[in-house]
Amino acid sequence: MSIKNIRLEVMQFLEKNVDSFVDQYLIPVEKIWQPTDFLPNSQSDTFFDEVKELREIAKDLPYDFWVTLVGDTITEEALPTYESWLMDVEGIDNVERNGWSKWIRQWTGEENRHGDMLSKYLYLSGRVNMREVEMTTQHLINDGFDIGTGRDPYKNFVYTSFQELATYVSHNRVAQMAKKYGDNKLSKMCKMIAGDEMRHHHAYSEFVNRIFQVDPSEMMIAFQYMMKAKIVMPAHFLRESGEKISTAFEQFSDSAQRIGVYTAADYVDIMQKLIDKWEIDKITGLTDEAEKARDYLMKLPGRMARISDRLVIPQESHIFKWVEPAIIR
Repeated sequence: MSIKNIRLEVMQFLEKNVDSFVDQYLIPVEKIWQPTDFLPNSQSDTFFDEVKELREIAKDLPYDFWVTLVGDTITEEALPTYESWLMDVEGIDNVERNGWSKWIRQWTGEENRHGDMLSKYLYLSGRVNMREVEMTTQHLINDGFDIGTGRDPYKNFVYTSFQELATYVSHNRVAQMAKKYGDNKLSKMCKMIAGDEMRHHHAYSEFVNRIFQVDPSEMMIAFQYMMKAKIVMPAHFLRESGEKISTAFEQFSDSAQRIGVYTAADYVDIMQKLIDKWEIDKITGLTDEAEKARDYLMKLPGRMARISDRLVIPQESHIFKWVEPAIIR
């Protein structure tokens, strides 16, 4: 049987448990938080007072913080790209509406709240040029992305396991910084988003764990492939209005690294966490090729850590069209 057919068979086998995955890792619509729970209530007589207070606090947040928050928001707002990509993965069928497509739709519903809440906060803050933010978001959706996984479910689930943990780190750090600067409302919002991302990370990493149990060698090789190729961030095609594809991503990443929201060291740490979580060193019954893949994976975090220690981040902030006025603090 071909590798593709075995993957499809594994996906069909795991699909029998999708309802339990939904129950364990997702929250019913009526019970989960909504953006309105944390934003000024437009139906309240105190709405304008709440907005005024929000804007006053926002004035004290530093420039690189705003760049990072805008980049995180745009990444969340590009959700249509992520859903359409996952819907095309082998074994996920939205035409016949199988269990996997149910998972993707309900995961998308939860994720959709993130960009919705953050973009409303940005709009109310008065610190960003929303038209520029909106144009960048539209460009990012138009440009799509290529995360190097193809339609392979094994590679895609490695990617989502990694990426959900990375977004947890980013939103959690922004929450901590917002609290430090006295913006408790924004801190709470980002903390709630981070909680969702961690829950989703647990789900996708469990999918990988289940695959390791039934097809360990191919799952090991897929994991090694993704780590060797390096995880591409969802916003890697980020651009500002009038600019070429991907020209804004490096400057956005520099801002995030400069203030410690998401760094090269975090990338290595996430890699190690996945190796530990899936107990890569204890998996048995591997082919010779998979054993070599395991050896590569076990040594990789140490090698990557040495490289990350040598990275030099520019100290000068890039001036984005997104953030106005460009007050560097």
